[in-house]
Amino acid sequence: MTVSQFSGAALTAEQWRLVEALSSSLTPEHAYWISGYFAGIGSALLHKGTTAAQSPDTRISAAVVQAEPVAARSLTILHISETGNSTELAIRLAALAIEQGLNPTLVDIADYKVRKLKEEQDLLIITSTHGEGDPPQSGMEFFELIESRKAPALPELRYAILALGDMSYEHFCGAGKRLDERFEELGAKRLQPRIDCDVDYEEPAAAWSSNILALLTAEKRAATPSAASQLETTGSTQQADNSAYGKRNPFPATVIDNIVLSGRGSTRETHHIEISLADSALTYEPGDALGIVANNDPVMVEALLTTLDMNPGTSLTVKGQVTTLFEALSKLFEITTATLRFLDHWGELTGTTDIFTAMDNVERAAFLHEHHIIDIIRAFPLKGLDPQRFIDGLRPLQPRLYSISSSLAICPDEAHITVAPVRYKLHGEIRSGVASSHLADRANADSILPVYIQSNPYFRLPPNGEPIIMIGAGTGVAPYRAFMQEREANGGGRSWLFFGERNFRVDFLYQTEWQDWLKNSILTKMDVAFSRDNAEKTYVQHRIHEHAHDVYAWLEEGAHIYICGDALRLAPDVHNTLVTVIEEQASVQREEAEEYLRNLQRDGRYQRDVY
Repeated sequence: MTVSQFSGAALTAEQWRLVEALSSSLTPEHAYWISGYFAGIGSALLHKGTTAAQSPDTRISAAVVQAEPVAARSLTILHISETGNSTELAIRLAALAIEQGLNPTLVDIADYKVRKLKEEQDLLIITSTHGEGDPPQSGMEFFELIESRKAPALPELRYAILALGDMSYEHFCGAGKRLDERFEELGAKRLQPRIDCDVDYEEPAAAWSSNILALLTAEKRAATPSAASQLETTGSTQQADNSAYGKRNPFPATVIDNIVLSGRGSTRETHHIEISLADSALTYEPGDALGIVANNDPVMVEALLTTLDMNPGTSLTVKGQVTTLFEALSKLFEITTATLRFLDHWGELTGTTDIFTAMDNVERAAFLHEHHIIDIIRAFPLKGLDPQRFIDGLRPLQPRLYSISSSLAICPDEAHITVAPVRYKLHGEIRSGVASSHLADRANADSILPVYIQSNPYFRLPPNGEPIIMIGAGTGVAPYRAFMQEREANGGGRSWLFFGERNFRVDFLYQTEWQDWLKNSILTKMDVAFSRDNAEKTYVQHRIHEHAHDVYAWLEEGAHIYICGDALRLAPDVHNTLVTVIEEQASVQREEAEEYLRNLQRDGRYQRDVY
């Protein structure tokens, strides 16, 4: 929500100008802190009988009272996020804590000083999991220390963990589980048991937040009865305006164009899609992602209905809203990827639970990898099933994130994305990725896509035009196009691109643009690797090693280095090559080369956006 959208506030034009100027420069953490600060001022004015400059109906939160200082345990809320969900929940939790009279400190793990851990008293951690049970990139250093022999004993610490994950992965909520076990080993005490959330995390996260705040506020009220009395007699709370476009309220954007980038004969199909953000007030920075609220393939919906022998027009109630079975399967639920949750649910419905529980973890993960929901239904059929009972085992359909490949400085009111549709054969049938196939096959010009902006503060151009080294393969080149557009419009230092794909002739994404930037000295250097053009495969890590001397020289001169693309192969291969480059060029041991890269990461000069 922009400040000007907040209706009813009796502010002068000059006050609005000051508020708008301030809000444009705030981080989410700043915004939450300032909301509490001004709420406290408002409460103090009310206690003095002073007429505030705003009506009671438009106060940010009239429930916040600045009680007399008391000896209380410190409270820190730590968020460890990959795509912003943990951060969003942490900000919400902090705001609720303030409303209930607590005094939390909200900290991004990237800014957390690990030495402070020994001083913490009550610590609430919200963490997502990346890949196969790993922490997000921003939390790697914290995890390395906490799981090492250098970790301090924590007998005075109380903690609670909210873990976000995806049940379709074998190591579900792995990062949260690792932290929970390690804190227990170090002597810390749980405030309440860890909660592990699947992709539909809203309700369990809200319950976890409510329970933990009830415990902490009850303790504070027992210790400071006068403060409890004040809290109970304060006015009503004005609810936040939810009209701003975001994940819960995406903007209905119009597709401007959908262009196939790959040439005829390419083994990989890639699309460039331009989307209008006009009249949305949505803004973004290079490095951010566009959230796409996609629909399931109608062909897959029809196949599922046929297999289940269900009427698409059957009326259903989903979260209090009446809809049809066809609409629910098209827009509301994940109907492709099977999870442990669905496996347990279908086992109970069909009486086949013993078959699934007989599998060990490895076998179960392999079974889920090789069987979509429709395959399991075909293998263990059940006729006459109530549609409402069927959807009880499905997860909500989640938005997908795509790196934005444009800059508002060059493409105002637009966001471009680069999409390679996922298509493969399973059980003799062609299967497709939910969002990528929607975008490639059905996002035609003038069609509508619900979208929102997902900020990525860990993948940013350097602030003062320092040199950059950009490494990516395939669609991983997308954010670098945005980087170059930004530097074309606003200037910047030296830029070096390492790009890899399969074939030069048909897969060189945005080739003419890179060549123009190179010609105009906006791009300083470019090295490419096309793995299928020669008998011996060449990848971007080979090009990096070939230019080891210059790569290291750029790093020594202050360059920022970026990796974007595949988390399973590209990212580790490039990382290992960078370690080798530093090891050879600096004549140091491998452990010292690893520490060199860790230092770059701590300084924000080594950033990765991998998936």
